Amino acid sequence: MPHKPSVLFVCVHNAGRSQMAAGFLTALAGDRFDVRSAGSAPAETLDATVVEAMTEVGVDISGNTPKPLTIDAIGISDVVVTMGCADACPFFPGISYRDWVLPDPADQSLELVRSIRDHIQILVENLIAELVPAPTR
Repeated sequence: MPHKPSVLFVCVHNAGRSQMAAGFLTALAGDRFDVRSAGSAPAETLDATVVEAMTEVGVDISGNTPKPLTIDAIGISDVVVTMGCADACPFFPGISYRDWVLPDPADQSLELVRSIRDHIQILVENLIAELVPAPTR
């Protein structure tokens, strides 16, 4: 059985950016990845505007809850994508890191959250293309 890549998305509160990214990767790639998200200082709940923006594009993250970043979560990941918390994320040799520079959607208008969402979707689509080679003919 081929190795299923493990991707961890990390932002500060795990209430917006990382949740959107994990939602998109799950929705777009199905079960081809182990997908997790975490926060360096997790919030109590997801940002309601983020949930609304994701629902608009057919991705339901409403049942998710913010989770704390752990050393174990990083250590078992093939790829760690940070969004605004790179300094809080320990570095492990052999793990591929990405830092996506995105505004924090917390307390932002739905219009701004939509633009962040759309940017994250493009980044996730590019990540899938990078990690899943195109079939050869």
